[in-house]
Amino acid sequence: MKFPAPIPIQEIATQINAKIIGNDSLFATGINEIHKVQAGDITFVDVQKYFDKSLNSAATIIILNEETECPPGKALLVCDQAFEAYNSLVLAHRPRVALSESIHPTAIIHPSAIIEPNVVIGPQVRIGKYTHIQANVVIAEHTQIGDHVIIQSGSVIGTEAFYFKRYPEGFKKWRSGGRVIIEDHVDVGACCTINKGVSGDTIVGAGTKLDAQVHLGHGVVVGKNCLFAAQVGIGGKTIIGNEVILYGQVGITQNLVIGDNVTVLAKSGVSKNIASGKVYFGAPAQEARQQFRVIAALRQLPDLLKNYNKKKD
Repeated sequence: MKFPAPIPIQEIATQINAKIIGNDSLFATGINEIHKVQAGDITFVDVQKYFDKSLNSAATIIILNEETECPPGKALLVCDQAFEAYNSLVLAHRPRVALSESIHPTAIIHPSAIIEPNVVIGPQVRIGKYTHIQANVVIAEHTQIGDHVIIQSGSVIGTEAFYFKRYPEGFKKWRSGGRVIIEDHVDVGACCTINKGVSGDTIVGAGTKLDAQVHLGHGVVVGKNCLFAAQVGIGGKTIIGNEVILYGQVGITQNLVIGDNVTVLAKSGVSKNIASGKVYFGAPAQEARQQFRVIAALRQLPDLLKNYNKKKD
């Protein structure tokens, strides 16, 4: 998530009541979780074993709950509750806005777009040329939709990330500061759900087609000209290449990378990265030819056991 304008670190320290260690003349240009950080970003860490990962990341400013040595050119913001401080900054710059009308006045909709009845469009949404939003669709805050996009009835775009921090007393929800970006010539089927990123963007590449009841988790990046059949589900932060085909009820876990020109056959469960140009099947998914050989061998197992027992007798 990027700020509209750079913010002095002194101002941020005052907001979260933090002590500055390191360069106190820096400016923050955004705020991101560790998986998405870039130079100029604020991130946070509150578990000591992850300090090195955060301190050596691309982030320029790190909120943390203990004093430690600051890497050159960076700054630390030390406070008791690092996560609470991080989350409060996201909320300050991306506050929750409750809708009181179907289309928020800050939404920008191209005059050629078709918006059917009962569509709800949140703040800071942009909808491009010749896009068709069918009845009963919800497009939540900060979503960006390109040209010639079709979104069928009942879909919800830009839902909050399913992302919680665990405490002894229970779970606390992160404020989602990311967006959903749907590029040109994308089709979204009926009753699909696409989560916004926690701090980055969920992206659906140009020309991609989603069937009904497809779910994309927070921060998923889908390449161009992909085809996903009904009830596909993709876990958060997974990256899908170009020209990927996922048949019905394929499930892909979080934080994976799926290469270009991959096909995953129906009802498969993907739990590991997949190289480009391969066909996969099964749960856990394996290369299809190998998986089919395994299935063929298993079918012969009863006869093999019967013959083995006869020989023993």
